[in-house]
Amino acid sequence: MSKRWEQLSAITGLVAVALLVVSFIVGGEPPDFDAPASEVVAFYTEEDSSVLAASVLAAYGALLFLFFAGRIRRALRAGEGPVARLSAIAFGGGVLASAGIALFAGLGFALADAADSIDPAATQTLHVLSSDLFMPLAVGIAALFLATGLGAVRFGGLPRWLGWLALAIGILAVTPLGFFAFLAGLVWIAIASIVLCVQAEEGAPSPDR
Repeated sequence: MSKRWEQLSAITGLVAVALLVVSFIVGGEPPDFDAPASEVVAFYTEEDSSVLAASVLAAYGALLFLFFAGRIRRALRAGEGPVARLSAIAFGGGVLASAGIALFAGLGFALADAADSIDPAATQTLHVLSSDLFMPLAVGIAALFLATGLGAVRFGGLPRWLGWLALAIGILAVTPLGFFAFLAGLVWIAIASIVLCVQAEEGAPSPDR
């Protein structure tokens, strides 16, 4: 695989994080999940352009995140060898996390597109799902970071300090502080992208420590 492709595949994580952060900013602060239907409808009607833009940005972020998950799988597999169990779990977690992000993006898009033309109760239901349907994302993040951390610490393929950080994030993801695990995960992905990109530029194998 060429050095150029290695760099591009590594940097997809950093670009995905940037898109997700911008989508959070652009989308604004939606009402609480238990807000009255009238308030929910008013928000998605008045802020439809912003929410639509945020949803599209998040969808692109989910797509690029898949490519980064593939790059993580390759790095872990290089250290793990032919069994490749943990690298497969990490990639599966990345796929599920990407699906979770895309699910939120799809719900946001539907709300912004249809809030002023469907029953307010339906809008409120979609809003509750958009606020609370986080389990797919949480499970994906936990699987990705736990498997990545274990793989990096046990077999290499990524710097061990990145592995220990990934383990901490993965453990945090299965606690009530899961939202903070997601935020920490974004920072980890950005750092890992830079590390992998530098390694590709130097033409060095992934270190095991």
